[in-house]
Amino acid sequence: MTDNTFATSVFFRLTIGGNDLGQFSTCSGLGAQVEIQQYAEGGNNGFAWQLPGRITWSNITLTRAVTADTTKIARWLDEIIRRVEPKNGEIVVLRPDLSTIVSWQVLGIVPVRWQGPSFDPSNSQVALETLEIAHMGLRPS
Repeated sequence: MTDNTFATSVFFRLTIGGNDLGQFSTCSGLGAQVEIQQYAEGGNNGFAWQLPGRITWSNITLTRAVTADTTKIARWLDEIIRRVEPKNGEIVVLRPDLSTIVSWQVLGIVPVRWQGPSFDPSNSQVALETLEIAHMGLRPS
């Protein structure tokens, strides 16, 4: 019997180089694009061959409310400032009860951007942080 549970109310746990950076409420950019090279074969006027070329991976953006885990990102960024070294990691999609729905290995992660919270005393919105990472590929875990 297959589990047809839909990923509706979920969390995303990010681990990079063995460091658990905590849970995020949104995750976008899980995707890839394959460049297609067209090859027109002589004498074949009915179509051109569509040959796969280089694959390009989208940057992944994760967002969450500021928590104690925010310091984990600050520590990781501090390490990167001293020595940029792409590290493998994992994104795990979790149900509210923290059981796993699906997970991906993320290869060669480097930070692109971290956006800290904006604090405005006249606005009662949740303080959010955003982390954008680049990588060299995804594999199912």
